[in-house]
Amino acid sequence: MKLFVTAVIAPLLGVIASPLWGQDSSSLSEILSDSVQTVEGKKVEIEELEGKIVGLYFSAHWCGPCRLFTPVLAEFYETHKEQDFEIIFISFDKSNTEKQNYMREAGMKWLTMKGAGNRKAKQLAEEFQVQGFPTLLILDDSGKLITPNGRADVITSSETALERWLETDPS
Repeated sequence: MKLFVTAVIAPLLGVIASPLWGQDSSSLSEILSDSVQTVEGKKVEIEELEGKIVGLYFSAHWCGPCRLFTPVLAEFYETHKEQDFEIIFISFDKSNTEKQNYMREAGMKWLTMKGAGNRKAKQLAEEFQVQGFPTLLILDDSGKLITPNGRADVITSSETALERWLETDPS
């Protein structure tokens, strides 16, 4: 599967053809298991994300473009969080303190993966071939990649982005 994603799907289509969480769990649910939490540190079960569009947000406080985009994403999130949309922050900061400060300063009120710049964050970045920061990957309600270009969608068409993501069938 990893070779298939690496060689064919991700570069050409930006689509992963297997569920990433749910009944047929794969690497995403394994990587995120026991790792998703609220800003306050409360554990979130991965099953709570089923039925939602999920953005995986790869970012870090030291990244200039991230510091510009994060407030835009925070505004988008505030507008759409009640519409079955959630974000999970995947931090590449050097410490948990840097991550927490960045989240507070930037107004991130969404979920986060435990820790900062850790092995699990690196596994996710590798799995999805993240090439730079910030990256916002959009997954459908069954965990399939809708688009690797969530950042561009939020910037260029924030009024219609979620609606288009909801209408997209990545299978």
